[in-house]
Amino acid sequence: MIMLDKVISGIVLIGMPGAGKSTIGILLAGKLGLEFEDTYRTIEQECGKPIQELLDQSDYLRLRAVEEAVLLKVSSQGKVVATGGSAVYSAAGMAHLTANAVTVFLDIDIKEINRRITNFDERGIAIKPNQTLTELFTERRELYLRYADIRLECNNQDVEQCLHQLIKSTQPFITS
Repeated sequence: MIMLDKVISGIVLIGMPGAGKSTIGILLAGKLGLEFEDTYRTIEQECGKPIQELLDQSDYLRLRAVEEAVLLKVSSQGKVVATGGSAVYSAAGMAHLTANAVTVFLDIDIKEINRRITNFDERGIAIKPNQTLTELFTERRELYLRYADIRLECNNQDVEQCLHQLIKSTQPFITS
């Protein structure tokens, strides 16, 4: 639900890996004249290594801790921010990011995730040991819905179709 009493100056994209947060986020930022930030890339810069390497050297809880620290530093003002799929596990990070932003959940189903992502072992996904992707999807979807101001259905749509929907649904809430 969109909080109309807050000044919105940015857009935060949430969703599962493969939903298109980074791809669509870059295009959206360009169309709206906003900056773009991908929090997973910011984590990699801060750690000096790829996310998957961080996971290989520690575990998913370490990644979540590093991610929360990054989320608390990132400003969403005047930006489109693409978060990592696990950002929603940090209540403090999400509260900080979304204080002056509209939060959009790019919603795709598990079948679409499996179709879009073929490199799960290299993708840097914060998943519990022995947890299946379907279990992770179910767990996270509940959190995405909790934080979303707008839920955008992205199944069976190409990038341009999702981008068009995203612009249409967020533009009324963005102030300069």
